[in-house]
Amino acid sequence: MLKLSNFCCASNGTNHEDGSRNSVTSSGTNTQRPWEVFTLRQLLRATHGFHEDFKLGEGGFGVVYWGRIASMEIAVKRIKAMTTKAELEFAMEVEVLGRVRHKNLLGLRGYYASGKERLIVYDYMPNRSLLSHLHGSRPNHTLLSWHQRMHIALGSASGIAYLHHEASPRIIHRDIKASNVLLDSRFRPKVADFGFAKLIPEGVSHLTSRVKGTVGYLAPEYAMWGSFGILLLELVTARRPFEKLPGGERRDIVKWVQPLVESGDWEKIADPRLSAKFNVVQLRNVVVVAMKCTNGCPDHRPEMREVVQLLRAAVRARNQLDKLASTIMEEINPTETTCDEVKKTTEDEEPMMITEPSEYFFISKEESMMTMMR
Repeated sequence: MLKLSNFCCASNGTNHEDGSRNSVTSSGTNTQRPWEVFTLRQLLRATHGFHEDFKLGEGGFGVVYWGRIASMEIAVKRIKAMTTKAELEFAMEVEVLGRVRHKNLLGLRGYYASGKERLIVYDYMPNRSLLSHLHGSRPNHTLLSWHQRMHIALGSASGIAYLHHEASPRIIHRDIKASNVLLDSRFRPKVADFGFAKLIPEGVSHLTSRVKGTVGYLAPEYAMWGSFGILLLELVTARRPFEKLPGGERRDIVKWVQPLVESGDWEKIADPRLSAKFNVVQLRNVVVVAMKCTNGCPDHRPEMREVVQLLRAAVRARNQLDKLASTIMEEINPTETTCDEVKKTTEDEEPMMITEPSEYFFISKEESMMTMMR
């Protein structure tokens, strides 16, 4: 049995950009502790026994239910089956969520782990996922405005950049996609679902990692933060990462947008439901940032902290094309020779391989906020 007992970050966890908050216990009282260990009875009562009517969504990892404890609305993820893989993903998600506090990362309320039940309790996001607004049951009912999309793009990038560069140890999400960007009551983005996350030991600068994630977002050429470029394109176009063409051929969103970028037909890239209610300058700049993120040569892609800076500049540009677009466009398609040279340089280095399972999957017992006992 997995026992989660030593959350050392509870009292001094990482807080960033107003992401910290006092939590409310099941009795409704305030506490400085940012999470709590719930009982199974509490969560059964909150979700009416995991009733089907309270179901918010379902993925390969688990089923998410809406619930309420006192005046607090919550979302409860119930792990489907307690396989070794599922248990590791559960432990990793709780590990990551318990370590970080950022306004653009989904907040951990607590968890339950005993017997065959593994439950994770999150803040409830009333506007569900970005996917539901772009492709799901809500696209026409609550059409995201251009202004909202720009805030979602920048907020999501900020949260991911915090994981990659400011969290200690650094955290690589590895499953960035529209269904993992949740929206609160004010449509502020919260990056979620850390079951595939990877903790990177301090001092490791060159890392290769087994590819995880979702087809269309995280194909090998989109490894690490390349998938964020796919998310950006999906956000501005409302097209899916992959589409089927006549004859059964599949085309990814980058191949669809590339000819329009080269011809400068920026208006044709935007979600047609916006009815031209968008800023063309911002559109162009955001698209070229996305193209830079999905560069065919991974070594030419920007780090996420650079992506945040580029997006901030892109959103600020409203009335005239600044140097951002032209600078990025020069780097979108490096020559094949240049890319090969970069790959050769990378191959000559001594990479640190982290695969699964690995001693780096969890931090040392002394440092970890979790003690694993069987």
